[in-house]
Order: sequence, then structure tokens, then C-alpha cells
Amino acid sequence: MMPEAVSQEDELKSTIAACLDLESPRSFFLYAGAGTGKTRAVVAALDIFRDRYGTQFRQSGQKVAVITYTNAACDEIRRRIDFDPIFAVSTIHSFAWEQIRTHHKDISACLRVRLTNEIAELREKQASGRPGSKAAREREVQIESKRNRLQHLDIIKHFTYNPNGENIGKNSLNHAEVIAITAAFLADKPLMREILIRKYPVLLIDESQDTQKDLIDAFFTLQAEHPDQFSLCLFGDTMQRIYADGKVGLEQVVPTGWEKPVLGVNHRCPKRIVALLNKIRSEADGTRQQPRQDAQEGVVRLFLINDVDDADKLRFEMDAAKIMAEITSDDEWMNKQAVKVLTLEHHMAARRGGFDRFFEPLNAIGNFRTGLLDGSLSGVAFFSQQVLPLVQAMQSKDKFKVARLVNDHSLIVSPDRMSNSTTSLDEIRKAASSVESVFSLWDDGTDPVLLDVLKLIDQTGLFGIPDVFEPILSAADGQREVQSIPADSEDDRNPAVDAWREALAVPFSQFEAYAEYISDRSPFGTHQGIKGLQFPRVMVILDDNEARGFMFSYEKLLGAKDLTNTDEKNRLEGKETSVDRTRRLFYVTCSRAQRSLAVIVYTKEVGKVARYVSSAGWFENQEVVRM
Repeated sequence: MMPEAVSQEDELKSTIAACLDLESPRSFFLYAGAGTGKTRAVVAALDIFRDRYGTQFRQSGQKVAVITYTNAACDEIRRRIDFDPIFAVSTIHSFAWEQIRTHHKDISACLRVRLTNEIAELREKQASGRPGSKAAREREVQIESKRNRLQHLDIIKHFTYNPNGENIGKNSLNHAEVIAITAAFLADKPLMREILIRKYPVLLIDESQDTQKDLIDAFFTLQAEHPDQFSLCLFGDTMQRIYADGKVGLEQVVPTGWEKPVLGVNHRCPKRIVALLNKIRSEADGTRQQPRQDAQEGVVRLFLINDVDDADKLRFEMDAAKIMAEITSDDEWMNKQAVKVLTLEHHMAARRGGFDRFFEPLNAIGNFRTGLLDGSLSGVAFFSQQVLPLVQAMQSKDKFKVARLVNDHSLIVSPDRMSNSTTSLDEIRKAASSVESVFSLWDDGTDPVLLDVLKLIDQTGLFGIPDVFEPILSAADGQREVQSIPADSEDDRNPAVDAWREALAVPFSQFEAYAEYISDRSPFGTHQGIKGLQFPRVMVILDDNEARGFMFSYEKLLGAKDLTNTDEKNRLEGKETSVDRTRRLFYVTCSRAQRSLAVIVYTKEVGKVARYVSSAGWFENQEVVRM
């Protein structure tokens, strides 16, 4: 490690060690920008604490709470600290639920107030809105849904919550409710605050800039009340805040007296990309990073493409990759699996990844989205955990894996079936025959339709079929005694069933590509979903039209469009604008690149963008490629 980085990290360890002194605890906000080794800093803090207080905490049963952003980050930190039980590592949702999960009466009372207020707000909007409009109809549905939930509170004795999936039962809390209730409890219940600091005298929060603002405020209050008993340790970078419910201007409200150490060396990016990051950030807070002394020079290119309706975008992106391969002398740019393509929205990744016909119908159903993106959606899990692994095992001729999958999931060899069978061997043979029958759909290189795969699995009895598919199979064979919806009854159609019917009409390979995407094995990702990750070659796609959103605008950021009146008003009032949000997102995506970076902009104002990036000093003229 280079000398200045060693010196900076030694100073950081000394500061953290002083803060994590239980006799005289102090709190800190560690500014750790992109690529500065934030996870290493978190682990270093935990190691310092363990060396000093590990034995004491094992005896007392106290723990250090570590809140981080994703399950993957939790797993990585747990691994690096050797799964030591004195550290309670979890996501913010899991941590919040752990604090409130036994307080069912209090949860009910809090929900009652919350729902009553939300209904009142909706009715106020309804009274001032235009009757009969789409918004008015949607508000009426929301009001009725919340009224029904309010009425059911009296009969709910126990609430449930799953931090890693959908929560759809009447007694289930959703993600936002768990965070809001925890924040409210910490703000209003002194006893809960006392319990928390006794159990967790030290609380570390990674990605603190994206932690829900009410919860962060509650933690600030907790620390201010108990500065001699509780150490709050925040790790983050306000330039990497990408979610709207994070604390705006977090670095400006850190209390006086806190330590504010800084990690300023970017260990990830080459020199040219660090220079670009500093330019992007210069109009925000002006914070600068330094590259490592031994960092490569690196390559960046901006590709400007006229955004016409019939533009062959995939061809343009392949051409850009070819140019990058020539400029960098790196043929891996021509290997699709070796380039991380970052898009603004999931549907853009789906189109480029070849799974859009499966993804888009399901993504259009609001309460499907979380489960669709984490793989927990009913129906998705059936294909991803049973069907796809079986097909892949058959294709690789892995007989042991096939046998294990059949034994774990097949109804034919289930314990009940086997115990009632006169000859178990017959059932085993039937299961083997069913597997061969299903796999025959792939004969001669065929790419079967998902519905055909589902129907054959159902006919052979190989696996149990999820309830969500029953109406579709019923309509397909006309023999199931399942209440179905008349096809011509437009008002009564079930959008969820229709979405699945459309998704199942695509080739199996689309599902396979989708499964790669949600398991992070795909070469495609979204701008919002890659914090903390890094890749040798990164291609960032900027396309406002295809993104179909309004929260972000790369056209405004790059000078192709003027700010709206709302943007100007917000800017003058010191409020966040769409340009501020977009700048942060662009910073996050560019900072993922370890060697080379290609930025592709689709715009009708190629000239304006070229002039802006040149005048702002973001890209040199020779780094801008017009296609």
C-alpha cells in the first residue's frame, strides 16, 4: 500500500479506537467515498473493538450492532469477522424488525394512527382533486384498502414480517411500515431507547446516507440523550445517496463534537476515472479524491448517439464496445460477459439481456416488483429453484444432482406417496420417466415455451404446481374445476393472472437470462443496484426516453435540456432538483470502473451535449465519439 494511504489508515484506526472506548465513548461520521475501502474500514473498526472488549461482551451478552445495505454485504462482513457472535450484522429492515417484533399491541396502535392519518390525507386530496380522473379512482382504491386494513386491526393478535420478500397477509407489515414504526417507537418510547443502548452500546451504520431519514434522526436523538453510554458510528458518502428517503445533507447535521475522519484515496479507479469523478462532483460539494500513486492511467470515452425512433441501440452499443477494445487494446470488451452494462431502469436491462418479454408483464404488477427482483415471487421460485436447476443438471448429465432435485421436490417420490406405494421402485422409475419426458422438450436444440414446460410437469406430476398457475392451466386444458374468469369480462379480469399468462408465453431461455440477472451473474445491471460493486470494464447507458422516468434527467445534467421552473424554484430554495439526483447516480455508476469506462448517451441534442461536457471539463475533445 502506498505511504499516504498507510498514513491515512493508521490515523483512521487511531481515531476509531479512541471513539470505541466504552469508558468514554464518542461518535463519528466517517466520510468514505467511492473505492476508498469502506468495508475494510468497517471491519477494522470491529477488529479494534473485539481486541479490547470481545471477552467482556461474550460474558455480558451485549453486542455491537452493524447495519449494512444488502444481504450480500452482511455476508461479506460476517465472513471477514469470522462470524463472531458479539457482532449482530443485519440489514436495516432486519434490525428494525428485531426491535419491534414482540410489541404487537404497540404496533397495532401505531398502525391505527398511521392509517387514520393516511386516509385523512387521501380524502383531503380527493376533495380538492378532479372527480372521475384516473388519480381520483386510484385514491378511492387506496382509501378503501386502508379502511379495510384499519377494520382488521382489532382481530390481529400477532404481526409478521419478512425482510427478504413479499408481505401480503392481513397481519403482515410492509418494509416501509417496519422502518416507520421503529423510528416512531425510538422517538416516543424512552424504555425502548434504554433497552437498545443496553443491548447495543455501539451501533455502526454502513451507507448511512441512504438510511431512512426518520430512523437516522431517531438514532441522533438516542446518541444525544446518552452520549456517555452509546457510540453511533456512521459510514458513508453523501454523493452516493441514491434513494429519496435518505437524510438530505447528512454531513451538515452531524452534531458538534463528533469525529469526522476521511478516507480520501480511491483504491479502485484509475487516474483518468478519478479525475472524471472529481469533475462530476465539483458542482455538488467539491470533495476531491486522489488516485493511488501506482494506479493505471485508465481510459474513458463518451459516445454520443442521435436518439431517433428506429435507432438500433444494441448495434450502436456493440460498435462502441468494439471501439473500446481497439482503444484499450483489451479484447475482453468484445466479450459480452466481461463488460458490465449499467442501465437506469430494470426494463432497459431486460431488453438488452434478452428477458424483456418475461420480465415486463410481471413488472407491470405493482405488488410483484419486489419479489420479481429478488426471486421470491410465487411462480418465479418454482422455475428458478426446481425447473431450471433440473434442466441444467440434465444438460450437464449430472445424475447425482438430478436425483437430489427429484428427491427434494418431486411429488412422485414424496414420503406420503412412497409410504402408500406397494413397490417404491415403480415410483422411482415413474419419476425418472417424468424427468426424461420433460427434458425431451429440449430435443434437437429446441427452446420450449415456458407454458409447455409447465403443462408437461403438471401432466407427469413431477413437481407440485404453485396456486398462481392454476387458473392458467385450467384455461389451457378446460378440465380443472377451478373458478376462472371469463375472457370477455374486461372489468373483472385478474391483472396478475393475465401478466403470468403473457410471461409464460415466452421461450424458456428468457427465464434463464432473467434468473442470471436477479442472481447478479448477468453482465447487465441498473444504476441504483451496484453500489459497493466494481468491474474492470463498465458501459453506462444514458437514455431518458427509454428509461420512461421523471425523477432523473441525464439530458438536463448534460446540458441538452433546460431546467424546468420547478427545478429553478427548488434550486433557489436550496431544495434537491432532478439534476442533483442524476449527478449522484452518474457519479455512482462511473465510480464502478476499475480499468476503462464507456458512457453512451442517446440524445437529440448531440451538439449541445458535446459542448457542455467540453466546457465543464468532464471529457477532452478526443474522448468524445459521435456515432
